Amino acid sequence: MTTTADAFDLLIRAGRIFCAATGLDGPGAVAVQGDRIVASGPDVSGAAGLTLDYPDALLLPGLVDIHAHPARGGSRFGVDPDTHFLPCGVTTCLSQGDAGALNWPAYRRDVIHGCRTRVRLALHLSKTGESPPDHCFEHVENADVDLCVDTIAEAGEDIWGIAFNTVLEPRLAHDPREIMRRGVEAAERSGRPILYGPRFNVDFPLGDQLALLRAGDLFTYTFSPRPDTITAGGRLRRAVWKARERGVLFDGCHGMQSFSFPHAEQAIAEGFYPDTISTDQYNAHVGADPPHHLPRTMSKYIAAGMPEAEVFARATARPAELLGLKGEVGTLAPGACADIAVLRWNPDGRLADVLGVERPGGSWEPLATVKSGKLVDQNCPN
Repeated sequence: MTTTADAFDLLIRAGRIFCAATGLDGPGAVAVQGDRIVASGPDVSGAAGLTLDYPDALLLPGLVDIHAHPARGGSRFGVDPDTHFLPCGVTTCLSQGDAGALNWPAYRRDVIHGCRTRVRLALHLSKTGESPPDHCFEHVENADVDLCVDTIAEAGEDIWGIAFNTVLEPRLAHDPREIMRRGVEAAERSGRPILYGPRFNVDFPLGDQLALLRAGDLFTYTFSPRPDTITAGGRLRRAVWKARERGVLFDGCHGMQSFSFPHAEQAIAEGFYPDTISTDQYNAHVGADPPHHLPRTMSKYIAAGMPEAEVFARATARPAELLGLKGEVGTLAPGACADIAVLRWNPDGRLADVLGVERPGGSWEPLATVKSGKLVDQNCPN
């Protein structure tokens, strides 16, 4: 496509453009007018108000981090997404329970409607969310099903689903099965999916937990090295395969405790890929060396043996679809929102899992971000 006379506001050329949604994979350009992509592909050219050239870089749709902790106060884990996510290529993210029903109004005002980053919320089953100082289930009555359901009914599309986990906390005496029961009830009544973090303890076996999840629910911490996880005896558990067959989804988040190279490698070798790849990025990652961000997390899955194209899809088109944003984000198709991530390859990028196990391979790193057609400050601070 060739045009003249400043037809575009922005034109970005790159040595490789990849879009799982449209099948693009090769040299080309993306043209932007206002906040929309108007053309993408190998033959796109023309005059533009601003032209950017990245001959040695990879251009993707803006990355979608489906398990993170975007917040501006009110969450024990939260970090400002415009500071810590957006400059690193993440233009859309889902909060894992940073707000519950009681602090939802402030979260909607300050984060969902107050940030440049597109944020959706998995509302915490606990009415207090992750607000300090108490643990979210310090008191089991915090898991207020009626209040959770009523909040979702009022919120509309800003709330994607419900977040909770049953992870073992020695100081808490509640029954994890009761938390699970209430979470599933709230999800059934509200008609929303669950973002679920497992127990990691044999008092509530993984198979029992998976059996209670429904098609469309998203199981996270999938490749954690903690006890009672997805592998047993050097093989993926049959319960995990059965859950996938029923439509349960699996998120390959990283966090501080949730990515093990051996666990991921075993699953990938058996043909079990995560449905999504995410960071679980929160305030403990601030100042990390090397920085913790979605491009580096993606690189670890490539190093673990997952095909590169599958990794890119699971950080763009696939999570966009699960969030109900297919066609709007996670794609370079004409008409989509002009959210774009440009990454550079660092052959010396160090890759380590949460236990310090390292793999060679280099790392993708953020180079530039465009959000809704506007270039973002390229300094990724993490």
